[in-house]
Amino acid sequence: MHVIRHLEDRPEAALGGAVAIGNFDGVHRGHAALIRKLVERARAARGPAVVFTFDPHPVRLLRPAECPPPLTWTERKAQLLAALGVDWVIAYPTDKALLALSARDFFQRIVVDALGARAMVEGPNFYFGHNREGTIDVLRGLTAEAGLSLDIVPPIEVEGELVSSSRVRRLVAEGAVGPAARLLTAPYRVRGLVSHGAGRGAQIGFPTANLAGIDTLLPAHGVYAGVGRLGDQRWPAAVNVGPNPTFGEHETKVEAHLVGCDEALYGQTLEVDLLEHLREIRPFASAELLAQQLKSDIASALDVYRRFLESRASNLEAEGFSQSRGGAEKDETK
Repeated sequence: MHVIRHLEDRPEAALGGAVAIGNFDGVHRGHAALIRKLVERARAARGPAVVFTFDPHPVRLLRPAECPPPLTWTERKAQLLAALGVDWVIAYPTDKALLALSARDFFQRIVVDALGARAMVEGPNFYFGHNREGTIDVLRGLTAEAGLSLDIVPPIEVEGELVSSSRVRRLVAEGAVGPAARLLTAPYRVRGLVSHGAGRGAQIGFPTANLAGIDTLLPAHGVYAGVGRLGDQRWPAAVNVGPNPTFGEHETKVEAHLVGCDEALYGQTLEVDLLEHLREIRPFASAELLAQQLKSDIASALDVYRRFLESRASNLEAEGFSQSRGGAEKDETK
């Protein structure tokens, strides 16, 4: 899979396929249904499956005060889309000139002239062009004029409610990362630069990696079970999101204790999958009592991690892959 930032950099291999346009924030199961149809149409056309997305989200330019933090950063989004079969992701730098294009001009310049698309796949709530003037009915007319096929993929429901980025965002904001993961195609992930903290975790026997510069949505304050990821390495993790009231600190921080990690991580970018909410944050009467609770948190996090590995292995087997072929995680708990 390849990521393109500018259309003038597009290679011949990215042309003449099926195109889907949208934000695809989080890459949830509704997106996955759309991408399956996109890949099907691309293969039928003997061309690539192309996703055209916006970086940043158009609302960040038009109404920045109303723009929530994203669920995924661009590279993560592209990674998730690639796992679904997408060949090319165009992460177009959103600017006011692009947003000023009429629906017809946007379609002609991007879909027809730049990408030479033979097919389009969209959801029923897709809008495009200046002031969102391009509706699905407008798109039907434009694709018919240009001789492109058009598929409209209906949204999907889980537990009686439509799957959407807004729903995922609400769950994450509430700290319900487990339920959010059931709507996503992968666990909810954050990333940050490992920076120096106060070192209090190390002083009581539980060193943490302190993540700075996180620009995606943070879950509600709490302690979470997770997985730390650096390159090909994985560690089960107990992750604190929020303040440290035991020591009188009120600043929101993300601190991950990585079980079995003895590496110096400062200055490196660490990614953390958040698997399950374990407990609320609360103050303790002493550092010793906090240490006892952290020991319990780590035991709980290890249990969640083992169940995560077992579930993933079962899913791989169901899809016809063995662990050796599927690249299962190394279990750092043994």
